[in-house]
Amino acid sequence: MSTQTDQFLEEGPAAHQSPNELLAALQLPTQGRLYTLSVPRFTGMPVFGAHPPFDVSMYRTPAGLRGDGVKPWGEVNEVNLGYMAEVMSGTSHSGAHVDALAHMTIGDDDHWYGGAAAGTCLGDRGPTVGDGSKIPPFIRRGVLLDVPGYRGINALPANEPVNAEELQAVARHQGVTITAGDVVMIRTGYMSEWPHPERMARHVTAGPDISAARWLLEQGVVAAGSDTETFEVQPAPDPGSPANPQPVHTLLLIENAIYLFESIYLEDLARDRVYEFLFVALPIKVKGATGSMLDPVAII
Repeated sequence: MSTQTDQFLEEGPAAHQSPNELLAALQLPTQGRLYTLSVPRFTGMPVFGAHPPFDVSMYRTPAGLRGDGVKPWGEVNEVNLGYMAEVMSGTSHSGAHVDALAHMTIGDDDHWYGGAAAGTCLGDRGPTVGDGSKIPPFIRRGVLLDVPGYRGINALPANEPVNAEELQAVARHQGVTITAGDVVMIRTGYMSEWPHPERMARHVTAGPDISAARWLLEQGVVAAGSDTETFEVQPAPDPGSPANPQPVHTLLLIENAIYLFESIYLEDLARDRVYEFLFVALPIKVKGATGSMLDPVAII
């Protein structure tokens, strides 16, 4: 039987929500309005450049069943009953998703949060510690920080950093505070151009820098997300020494088990100036996965 310490190392602080905290989150909605925070996935959809493409293909069709002589219900089928079933190919990091704690590694031993390392905790079917099956459900207070809205523009330019001082200014401007246990979403406007790659390229990889990550950590958030595929600004304006191309992922995900959401659709919330909401995201528990595709919602 695993100990409480072992469980924490596999799940992080987001999994440890008290009944009172859960009930407080559920009391946030007062209007009964729901916002979807994802867009449809489709074959050839934009994904982070190093990821495999997303693809949907049919595995079974009515005509295929007949052609193959497959009779799922036996010989008696006078009504010509058929069915369709597909095969989906792609990474769990396609579209709206959350990173598992085992998603990012660092160091000569390729370790991730809690000291798990590739040499001992990575098999041919994926990581065995901190994998996608350990990601907790998220039923939390959500806060949107609309950076381009604060600046009075539609979307941030490509590779634009957002620092801690600006995030604090956005929060003051919107009249919201960040509290322990929150999930904070940072809008860059990147998804306003979805799904047009050439137009999205004008706004690619803007996002929070390391100072913003430190501020989020200080506020006690259990997760943070953005509308980009990388969450943090790229290239990193302050990679440190030795140079780290993703210091924000390192600080939040690898060192502190703060879950990261990416490719979250925030346009409707920003349009209606909804800055506080009940955030609900239920990951799919897949052993060996390094994240989970999601269809999260905001409820007000």
